[in-house]
Amino acid sequence: MIKVMLVDDHDLVRTGLKRLINDVEGFRVVAEAESGEEAIHQAKSTEIDIILMDINMPGIGGLEATRKLLTINPDFKIIGVTMHDDDIFPQRLLKAGAVGYLTKGSDINEMVHAMREVIANRRYICPDIAQQLALAQMQEFSNSPFESLSERELQVMIMLMDGQKVNAISDKLALSPKTVSTYRHRLYLKLGVHNDMELARLALQHGFIDKHGTH
Repeated sequence: MIKVMLVDDHDLVRTGLKRLINDVEGFRVVAEAESGEEAIHQAKSTEIDIILMDINMPGIGGLEATRKLLTINPDFKIIGVTMHDDDIFPQRLLKAGAVGYLTKGSDINEMVHAMREVIANRRYICPDIAQQLALAQMQEFSNSPFESLSERELQVMIMLMDGQKVNAISDKLALSPKTVSTYRHRLYLKLGVHNDMELARLALQHGFIDKHGTH
């Protein structure tokens, strides 16, 4: 039996994935976590083979959680599952040590295929992302302006795009409001924008969020 942990800050997402995965012969969801910190805590006491990891969560986020989980057990097979199809995220996730990448638009058949691939010690990247990665490697630099952002700046940007205020972000990330404002100012400078509206327009232009504001 392949033991799976689900890491996602949305309870409905975890519930849906758990139901689908548990219906597949040979797989069982044995742990759930709503944050990277909780995943790390559970991983220390739970036998796990595969971790389906949301990238964008409050707290340390999926990228840093991936690094920390692999220090606990380098044999964990971590697959990123996210709404993003921008090539920044899979590149950074794979560098962090993950072995797979899926978008939340992937169906259960593709998810099961990905899990079987990584258990067989092969990487799996969904086709659309794989194509983007291949194209990015052929270019001297990424066309995405978000490539210049640090992981923390990306995390703050995503939370701003969700309509969260500085004080709320500081609480969730365990940072001071002044530090969060500094991150926001830095990403404004790097992206050449002056406010959240211009930031949202840039994100929409590059497909980082859709017209409804979801990422």
